[in-house]
Amino acid sequence: MSKVVARIGISLDGYITGPDSGAEHPLGIGGERIHNWVYGLRAFREMLGQKGGTEGQDNDVVAEWVARSGAVVMGHGMFISGEVPWGDEPPFHMPVYVVTHHPRETVVKEGGTSFHFVTEGPEHALALAREAAGDKGVSLAGGANLIQQFIRAGLLDELLLHVVPVLTTAGTGCTAGTTPTPPSWNARSPPTPGPNSPRRVGCWSSRGTTGRRRAWRAYGSGTR
Repeated sequence: MSKVVARIGISLDGYITGPDSGAEHPLGIGGERIHNWVYGLRAFREMLGQKGGTEGQDNDVVAEWVARSGAVVMGHGMFISGEVPWGDEPPFHMPVYVVTHHPRETVVKEGGTSFHFVTEGPEHALALAREAAGDKGVSLAGGANLIQQFIRAGLLDELLLHVVPVLTTAGTGCTAGTTPTPPSWNARSPPTPGPNSPRRVGCWSSRGTTGRRRAWRAYGSGTR
């Protein structure tokens, strides 16, 4: 079965966007600072149809994520915020399943991206994405509310946080309210690839004998 993975940038104070995120400010006010590290990477530029870019450990992380993903699930808010900035050739290049309460015909874009609007809930969207992904994984793109729903429902297998050394002081949190008790964390930090690289905290889950109860652990990489 396809593994479900969420990989997102997050500030030191726990936000994945700046304040007042929405159609006018998709990443929130000042939220682009959380993602600046990725914009110049070769793998990310290739997603946008651009040439050049830097290589190294950060680039390898993004390239590996692209290679292992066969379909995407995202929330309605993320789609609305990104529809215009993504333009005619969005950076996904694979089927995207949008969890929404608003029925809409499939939108086919250039470069292999197609947006499918699913009104039957996250589990149904995931089932469709898994079928489309085949042997590859499913990328959970966000936003925060949908990630929280996946964690609560026991649907998320892996969460990789790119912890960026900035403070937003407000914005959209990622995992608040997802578990009744704090998860148990274990961390290790390989050498940092560069002074501007984020520290990475990867979380993975394991099913136990109690059904969908999950045990969460973590590893870290990047700067201390």
